[in-house]
Amino acid sequence: MNELNYLNAVLLGIVQGLTEFLPISSSGHLAMTQKFMGLDATNQQLLFFDILMHLGTLIAVGYVFASPMLLFLRRLRKELIGPPVRNKFACRITTLTIVAVIPTGIIGVGFKNEFEQAFGSTMGISIGLFITGVLLALTAVVPRGKRGWKKIAWWQAALVGIAQGAAIMPGVSRSGSTICMASFCGIKRQWAAQFSFLIVAPVIVGAAILQMKDLAKMPNMDLSSLSWGPLVSGTVVATIVGVMSLRVLLSLVRNARLHLFSPYCWTMAIIIFLDFKVTLH
Repeated sequence: MNELNYLNAVLLGIVQGLTEFLPISSSGHLAMTQKFMGLDATNQQLLFFDILMHLGTLIAVGYVFASPMLLFLRRLRKELIGPPVRNKFACRITTLTIVAVIPTGIIGVGFKNEFEQAFGSTMGISIGLFITGVLLALTAVVPRGKRGWKKIAWWQAALVGIAQGAAIMPGVSRSGSTICMASFCGIKRQWAAQFSFLIVAPVIVGAAILQMKDLAKMPNMDLSSLSWGPLVSGTVVATIVGVMSLRVLLSLVRNARLHLFSPYCWTMAIIIFLDFKVTLH
């Protein structure tokens, strides 16, 4: 079955909205859900739907962080074109964001083919989920970070960017790996979460552009022939669920509860691994 209907689209939207922000890997869950539904991951409509769902979760980020983002943009404008300011807070955040995004882009582009092949490997997803569980478990024993924006070094921002790049591997949670890495670097929990979602915006936009270029090269690609009803419905669902799950994640980060997701990740890793073993036999 290759057609994306309303039911499949809504279910995939729910999975995307929940797992994009909760530290349990959206890529791994989407890959397994699509397999369970019997959908062809190389289908043009499904590939385009994947782009739309990620843009939907980007809208969710913008909605949840609307207030601090507006304040940040106003401050950045003031620092760039206004009277001289001693503490260029917004410029520093912008620089750290660029430093973090560079290694993510290098990893994403440089290992694009390898990561795409990994999406078809249930063993790869199982390993990725196990790694995610380990990272989350470590947050329970790492001392509480004390670094604010002023004390975040460029190499720490780069490490968070590398963690984000590694999360392209299916099964590895992007939010989980970046927040964990920021926490391991001693960054305050509040800033760790905000930095994680600040650096995801350019990555999602960049990935969407690359995916659209790949789709445009596919034979018989015609956007007018796509079933837009399911596409739009699933994207809206992904956005709404994404807003709710992002707020839950922020609460968990503030209360140092990310490690609670470790058992779930390990359980899913075992289930997927056993399914892999059964498939082999």
